[in-house]
Amino acid sequence: MRHVYIRGIMGLIWLAAAMISGVSGNLQMSGLYIIMGGVFLYSAYTTWKKGGM
Repeated sequence: MRHVYIRGIMGLIWLAAAMISGVSGNLQMSGLYIIMGGVFLYSAYTTWKKGGM
């Protein structure tokens, strides 16, 4: 159960880093951070839907 929360929080942190990177003008890293955040959030969501929570 805890790993779902941790993955969700990590996904939100990656998305926040993407927003900060985008505002500062570093669009290449912003794209990478969006992908990483999406992967973490997708992983948390699929585990949660399987009943891992």
